Amino acid sequence: MDRNDENDGQPARLPQQRSSVPSFLFLIFMLFILTNHTGDEFLARNHYQDALQSLNYQLSNFTAWLNGTESNFTMPDRNAAATPLVGSFMSFGSRLNPQWASYFSNVTGFAHGEIDFFNITLPSLGSANYPWRTHAETFMGDTNMTDLVSHFGSWNWTGSDKISWSIMDRAPISVKGVTEKIAMVHGRIDVRHPATSDDMKLDFEGVHFLANGSIYGFAQPTGRHIDIRYIPAFVPEAFQNDTARTIEPELMSRVNKVKDMIDAGVIDQDSTNGESRGGCGFSVYAQIAPSEIPVRDMEDLEDELQKPTGRWTVKRPPLKLNGVLLSRECGILYNLHDAEGLRSQLFFRKVATYAGISAFVYLVQLLLLSRQVDRSRTPAGLSRVSLWTFLTQSIVDSVSFAGHITFAIIANGRPSLSLVAPAFVACVLFAFESQHAILINQVQAPEDAVVPPPPRPVQQEPSLPSQDVPTTTTVPQSTGPTFLSLLFRHIRSDPQARIWLGMFFFLTFIVRVIVTPSLALVFVASMYSLFWLPQIVRSVKKGRSSALTAEYLIGTSFCRLFHALYFLTCPKNVLDVEPRRWMWYLAIFIFLQVAVILLQQRFGPAFFLPKRFARAQVHDYHPALPLSAADPEAPDESLGDCAICMEAIHTEDEKQLEHVTGGLLRNVGARRSYSLAPCQHLFHTECLEKWLAIKNICPHCRRPLPPL
Repeated sequence: MDRNDENDGQPARLPQQRSSVPSFLFLIFMLFILTNHTGDEFLARNHYQDALQSLNYQLSNFTAWLNGTESNFTMPDRNAAATPLVGSFMSFGSRLNPQWASYFSNVTGFAHGEIDFFNITLPSLGSANYPWRTHAETFMGDTNMTDLVSHFGSWNWTGSDKISWSIMDRAPISVKGVTEKIAMVHGRIDVRHPATSDDMKLDFEGVHFLANGSIYGFAQPTGRHIDIRYIPAFVPEAFQNDTARTIEPELMSRVNKVKDMIDAGVIDQDSTNGESRGGCGFSVYAQIAPSEIPVRDMEDLEDELQKPTGRWTVKRPPLKLNGVLLSRECGILYNLHDAEGLRSQLFFRKVATYAGISAFVYLVQLLLLSRQVDRSRTPAGLSRVSLWTFLTQSIVDSVSFAGHITFAIIANGRPSLSLVAPAFVACVLFAFESQHAILINQVQAPEDAVVPPPPRPVQQEPSLPSQDVPTTTTVPQSTGPTFLSLLFRHIRSDPQARIWLGMFFFLTFIVRVIVTPSLALVFVASMYSLFWLPQIVRSVKKGRSSALTAEYLIGTSFCRLFHALYFLTCPKNVLDVEPRRWMWYLAIFIFLQVAVILLQQRFGPAFFLPKRFARAQVHDYHPALPLSAADPEAPDESLGDCAICMEAIHTEDEKQLEHVTGGLLRNVGARRSYSLAPCQHLFHTECLEKWLAIKNICPHCRRPLPPL
């Protein structure tokens, strides 16, 4: 009976509808993910609420103290020994004749300088012979050594030798009752240690007196609050009241800023997750060096720097800083001397200039690469270049792309757009080099593959006479391959998958390289050393010179060394990286490799090796072969038919000899008119040359063919 007949007389089965409950739960889950506020954001919002309440409390008490009414705020006592102690290391500025000299009115930018460490604890001062020893002992007073040691934390303060100071100088505002021009400054001080890659980061808050170029402030480890109400306690007494009245509107602006952020829903979680590795707070005293430029010219220079119009201004003088970082709670004194400052606008121009030159260098590299690819795109040319040469360069370009993007994100301003240009060209260069490396791997994989030996014949054992023995038949359970086994099989069989997988893991390692300076230096040294060395090894191993042109070798080497030499030999690079002397030796080593490759093309791949090591296994395509004709006296004597054109191969054919001598093989004998492949297939040399220009496998058996 037909199945349709069986269903006759029964009601038709309607398709079962899916329940709406799972779909509803899925939508609820997606909405929860999209609208969920994480716990960190909730804690950050509460932190902002607490900060607003604390600022309002500080402002009300500070305002009451200024007005002389009842207040919970008390200004700490001035340490009389601090001023003479600091004066032993630096000289505070004085008012200048505005017609002859002036100070920088805006020091927004970056300052870098060396520091000298001094231990001013009482036990250390007892055995020291400093001229300022008495002032230091008076300054330290009756400090508790147990509390002092507990404040040190895990940072090695004694070995620090340099600092990097980021300063943001606000425009001074007019305050009632204030006669001096005082600007609020804030920023960050990074204390560097030569033996470690990390810096101790200190938040800075202070005031800048424009009349004498002096800066006073506090520096605390990131995560610790700085109370700017205490700044008037260690400025000169003549400026204490003016400083206190300048701080009041600053507190008001901070209260309004936090209110606006809470109302707008802008929550910066990173700003609330500070983590301190030490408890040493510092009092910062700094002095700007005067310049021999009148005040009027200095103001014109500042206006042109802020709003460029192209008008003539005086030559910009260098910005110099001297200072002292003094910590009573840790017994530390840092002497900052001859620090060089760079204004933010000048830094932005410097970054834009670097970005333009870097993008041009990458464009030259891209042009050189395209010309080289056009000249060696055939299998014969691709078999003569090293895969690792292009793979290494693609890895370096990927690091450069990630580094420029990271730099653009950190800059977060006008120079960010300029840094996108070299990052984009580096990304394009990385894509082209990766694609070319994959093409090289496809061509060289059959050539470098090891042909497996033929399987041994299986000897069958004689069968025993059949006996009536009961046997149990077991049905094997068919289990399909697992996902991991299929993935592993695909990776083993697909060379492109292996390359991309390797690059994925390597690029994952690159992220760690970018954020770790010590690993970055090791990465640069190793990658730059491997640019041309694999090409030299392959040429020696295969017994043939490379297909890289002198234009590509020399031009690419110069372009590659531009970034490395700029960051590792130039003391005033945009990232303030310390110069490394070994970079010059690395550059010499790279050009030495270029010279070896060029000499290999002229004198042979193994010209620099002893003869016993210079023998490369090269297949002989032109062995002596007997004639295949049945009658030796027949006029149509030949070696056989060509496996490509199917025509007879004659050793005495003048036309064929003319074609051969007009190709790659010139001035050779009759034996060079034929070529015998390792798979014993016979070809015309001219036909095989044309075939190898397309593929490097036998047209009959598909076995890899060595170069002709």
